[in-house]
Amino acid sequence: MNLDLCNRTALVCGASQGLGAAVAKELALLGANIILLARTESNLNKTMSLLDNSKGQSHQYIVGDTLKPTELLEKITQFLAAGNHIDILVNNSGGPAAGPLLDTHFKDIDNAFQSHFIVSHLLTQAIVPGMKRKKFGRIINILSTSIKQPINGLGISNSVRAAVANWAKTLANEIGSYGITVNNVLPGYTNTDRLNYLFAKQADAAMVSQEEILKRTIDLIPAGRLGEPEEFGAAVAFLCSPAAAYINGINLPVDGGKLGSL
Repeated sequence: MNLDLCNRTALVCGASQGLGAAVAKELALLGANIILLARTESNLNKTMSLLDNSKGQSHQYIVGDTLKPTELLEKITQFLAAGNHIDILVNNSGGPAAGPLLDTHFKDIDNAFQSHFIVSHLLTQAIVPGMKRKKFGRIINILSTSIKQPINGLGISNSVRAAVANWAKTLANEIGSYGITVNNVLPGYTNTDRLNYLFAKQADAAMVSQEEILKRTIDLIPAGRLGEPEEFGAAVAFLCSPAAAYINGINLPVDGGKLGSL
């Protein structure tokens, strides 16, 4: 099986922690040069220090905020104009504010749409021409199992991520003939700071302990445990590899079997 990503360059958004950092680490293990993108430089430096470079890779980072799409696009455009190229784009942004949909302010919806949909679209428009020239490209969108089965209390996320999923499927149809694949990877309950935040909110609302929320959640997962970030990262890394060249336009759950739909 060809998993070799040597001489490939991956831009990983939201890469300073959590699932984004896990994806960056796994791609580096397959030989890719990594460009980390996030808004907190100290966290980016920390993640940089954890990336494998045993195959002679050169890693770097870009400080950027997905809530400022035009500024972020300018930085990526300048990077490409300097003669650099990007073979792999991993679109990823922090989860939107939790809560019932009718209780949300329209600005929260707008911010989520900017940081998830608009940024993914702008970065893709900037990067795909180079992928077309090389007849190779991988675009991965880190979304949520909520695009198949909405999750109570995550109204904004359910709505915006579903829009990104349909955008991605449309894009997969448009550029698949250039050797570019577009896939969505859907994390289930994974052991991250974001999950701890959601569990804390659920515990407060239900007036129970966070440990009780964790137990209730694990009881719903056929695997009998939470997922680990590196397990999710490995699934993304496979889809970025040459071995996955004929996998295009899919939604891949990485959830231990919890999702109720096919």
